[in-house]
Amino acid sequence: MTEIIATAVLLIALPLVFNAAFIGLAITFDYPDILRRPTAEVLERFRRGGSRLVLLWWVFALTAVLLAVLAGILPFALLGAESTLLSLGSVVGVLAGVVQFLGLIRWPFLVPYLARADAEADATPARRDTIDVVFQSFNRYLGVAVGEHLGLLFTGAWSILVGVSITQTYLLPEWLGVVGMLAGAVLVLCSFEFVGPFERAGWALAARLTPVAYVVWSLWLVATGVFLLLP
Repeated sequence: MTEIIATAVLLIALPLVFNAAFIGLAITFDYPDILRRPTAEVLERFRRGGSRLVLLWWVFALTAVLLAVLAGILPFALLGAESTLLSLGSVVGVLAGVVQFLGLIRWPFLVPYLARADAEADATPARRDTIDVVFQSFNRYLGVAVGEHLGLLFTGAWSILVGVSITQTYLLPEWLGVVGMLAGAVLVLCSFEFVGPFERAGWALAARLTPVAYVVWSLWLVATGVFLLLP
């Protein structure tokens, strides 16, 4: 029973913290639209945010750690579900948390250095060009490839596996499992926003679906936590 309560609390807390941090970044940093602007503008906006913005990014990155923890303890709450399915879900969920963390953690540690270096009075054009290359390289590699592509892919796959497990447990209504599977499938689809022919500018359909999918996914997690707490 203790494991079920802890899992329920984490299911509710994770999306609340995640969305609070996301909204905070959207208000103070114009995230994620700011990522499509020139490097100099992004870094200047980052400097204006100061230490509060750095701390906000740190909190946002830690939500990925919460996801990994949730993935690890969730099987203890889904009583009656197939053990192999639960184990696979845990592995995929932990991977989702790890890749999202790797994608986000550059913001509170690497980007502050680049922002300071870009603002130095004696910075030469060649140095600023180097900063631009470094920032955009990490943005494409850790941000787009690792954090977004693999993050969405593994999160979607984890949601599908959890959804199937929910349909097998007697503690939760079956429709919750169906919602999880549908939300997960959309997240998997959205993970291909910058793959193949969409590499340069992104797939417009995926860009529009991603925020909607994350809202549904967040509500699904909260609803699952609430139902676990019900007698």
